[in-house]
Amino acid sequence: MSDNKTTNRIIPWGSLPDEILTNIFVFLPIKSIIIFTSVSKAWKSLIKNPTFISTHLNHSLNKNKNQNLLFIGLCSENQKEFYALHNEDDADFTQHARFDYPFRAPPYNGKYIVLGTCNGLLFLSKVFHGDNSLCLWNPCVGKLLKLPSPNITYAKHRRFRASLGFGFDPKTKDYKVIRVVTLLESFDLERTRPQVEIYTLSTGQWRTITTGLAPICALYWTDRQTFISGALHWVACFKDSDNNIHDFVLVFDLGEEVFHKILLPEFPGHRGRISGSVSVYRNSIALFQTDNGFLHIWAMKEYDVVSSWTKLFSLPLLDQNFFGANSIRTALGFRRNGEVILKLNGGRLISVDLETPEDPDTREIKDLRIMGYEETIVDYYVESLVLLDKATNSEDTY
Repeated sequence: MSDNKTTNRIIPWGSLPDEILTNIFVFLPIKSIIIFTSVSKAWKSLIKNPTFISTHLNHSLNKNKNQNLLFIGLCSENQKEFYALHNEDDADFTQHARFDYPFRAPPYNGKYIVLGTCNGLLFLSKVFHGDNSLCLWNPCVGKLLKLPSPNITYAKHRRFRASLGFGFDPKTKDYKVIRVVTLLESFDLERTRPQVEIYTLSTGQWRTITTGLAPICALYWTDRQTFISGALHWVACFKDSDNNIHDFVLVFDLGEEVFHKILLPEFPGHRGRISGSVSVYRNSIALFQTDNGFLHIWAMKEYDVVSSWTKLFSLPLLDQNFFGANSIRTALGFRRNGEVILKLNGGRLISVDLETPEDPDTREIKDLRIMGYEETIVDYYVESLVLLDKATNSEDTY
């Protein structure tokens, strides 16, 4: 008489379908995923496949809604430079991870600074006159991609000013670096139109825009950019026929590759150019403006709706009640809860509640117990595998 007992069959890991492996891998820490590329050729092929990298990114973006990571760029500890991720949901603002400076030592002819982040990639530019070196770096996977030299260089044009931007094109699912270049040899604010060139990660090449031309204008900041809603933003200005200077936010749509303007709020009693920059604020943008010894923060409550500009904050740069002997050096950005992060003279970073209470003298101020550096930036961050499949012209930075 035969035995009808059912025998449990164990399926080896190597025999699992890719769909099941993908569903398992996306929940693992990135360090574990990287280790698994050495287990077998099949796993390496699966993990380095662009489809898996995209699936993992989407999972991380959804996860990041519950775990908010804030990137603090280029800090200094015992004269050693590093980057840090902080979990801003924790009451103590704990450090989630840190990454060492990706170059062995700052070269004598300038060092790289982070200009922005997007989907786990950091966009770096070298700070040195005459050097056009740009990089994309994913510290989570240890990949550093050096971009080729752009078309507009000091060898071809002796004097120019380039404003940079970096972001993700949701239309083509590609990453793009933008250079908005003002040639200074023939500069005329009433006639000069900036030249624009774009680097795309998929092609690895630069190209010059011949359609969707930039308006006649000049950009103020060469190292401050804001990426939100699939577009890049800079503060710019133009001069009208009466020689009056008007400021605005210059917007470049990465998908359509066209420019448009967002008007700024009216500043009572202010004439001429402003001293300020734009930042991400919730699902919109904000303006940091310094004027006559004050820091003013304006928020566009509804993106691209000029009438929704609202002043959130106005504080003396030097305020004994708030900061003692210190003064505000600059505004760096926002936390997701709406608090603004300020850097004081001396480097200390604090966050200030702008939304409650109404009385500015009782606003909550938090010492983040972080010392900023000269080029410190603040940005949102998500851990990803982007660049893991790239090998050409790249370096490992583990």
